[in-house]
Amino acid sequence: MLERGEVANSWRRERWASLRLLTPNWQSRLPGLRYEGPDPDGYMTTAEVVELIERFAAGAGACLRTATNVTSVRRAGDEYEVTTSQGEIRSRAVVLASGACNLPTVPGFAHAVPPNVEQLTTFGYSDPLGLPDGGVLVVGGSATGVQLAAELRRSGRPVTLSLGEHVRMPRTYRGRDVLWWMDASGVWDQRHDEVEDLKRARRLPSPQLVGTPERTTLDLNALTAMGVELVGRWATVRDGRALFSGGLRNVCSLADLKLERLLDLFDEWAQAEGLDAEVDAPERYAPTEVPQPPRLQLDFKSGEIQTIVWATGFRPDYRWLDVPAVDAKGQLRHDGGVLESPGLYALGLPVLRRRKSTFIHGIEDDAREVIDHLTGFLAGGEQVRVATSMAS
Repeated sequence: MLERGEVANSWRRERWASLRLLTPNWQSRLPGLRYEGPDPDGYMTTAEVVELIERFAAGAGACLRTATNVTSVRRAGDEYEVTTSQGEIRSRAVVLASGACNLPTVPGFAHAVPPNVEQLTTFGYSDPLGLPDGGVLVVGGSATGVQLAAELRRSGRPVTLSLGEHVRMPRTYRGRDVLWWMDASGVWDQRHDEVEDLKRARRLPSPQLVGTPERTTLDLNALTAMGVELVGRWATVRDGRALFSGGLRNVCSLADLKLERLLDLFDEWAQAEGLDAEVDAPERYAPTEVPQPPRLQLDFKSGEIQTIVWATGFRPDYRWLDVPAVDAKGQLRHDGGVLESPGLYALGLPVLRRRKSTFIHGIEDDAREVIDHLTGFLAGGEQVRVATSMAS
């Protein structure tokens, strides 16, 4: 196994200070390693995630090379040449486990923002103390965006949140963590070849959740109650002004509708399984409150906004992959983690084989099936090199 930094490098170097996992501790499990602490319904801090991964790496028995940066993977006859900062490796099979969150995604019009406004991505954000005084525009309505908007608002700053399509979820439903429902009802076990629109499923933003000791729901209504201003999707910059879409009400209504359908699914499953008496009564949530009307533009020259935090997602970085396996949008072409190039595989991508693929506990089932295919390919049990956390 090749790691460009330390074990759990991304969790050590590329997370903000207050971040906690979205999954409850009991669900943050790896093969042979389950949570046995005093707070199963809590949510791990970054330090605790690092410690979990360190323990797993120590017990896995794999040959792990840290501080080994992969700069090229190319096909050479029946093998692959893997060029690293520590020399070259040749292997019949390679597993790409570098993830889908290597580079922050920032729209092209960001360069048109006046220079007096500081811009940073979530890779550069640590805590509110690191930002200039004054208002903050957070861009992105997924888990990251709503968490940072809440944290910055609690610091006393005026905060505006620009968002488009998003996934609304309560932290708990009928007395259980909402992710318990996702897991127990089988939603997360849906396979990639059963998903109606797989490309769309792989692009869905992470749900609006936060891991707190209080098991707090952090949806848009909670942010509005805190004083965060909601605006629509940021469309462009013109003459020093941010122009926002007027479709905020529509995207919020769609998110509310999808939440209703998901809760209906949970209720039907609970009834079918005879669990109604074991959980609380069904509940529904108030529609998202949208400003009337929402603001459609923001003048950066006014001084209202001093900082922009881009929470607009990430994209993979395959510049080191010298194999024709990447599409025009920079995504790997694969079928459940099996690439067209013989002996080349991937793990850890959104909905790789199941909807739970990118969660810590979701990798096990994917890995077993991908490695079954890999061992069949090797046919002679040759040693497999696993390239993980590639060059960024």
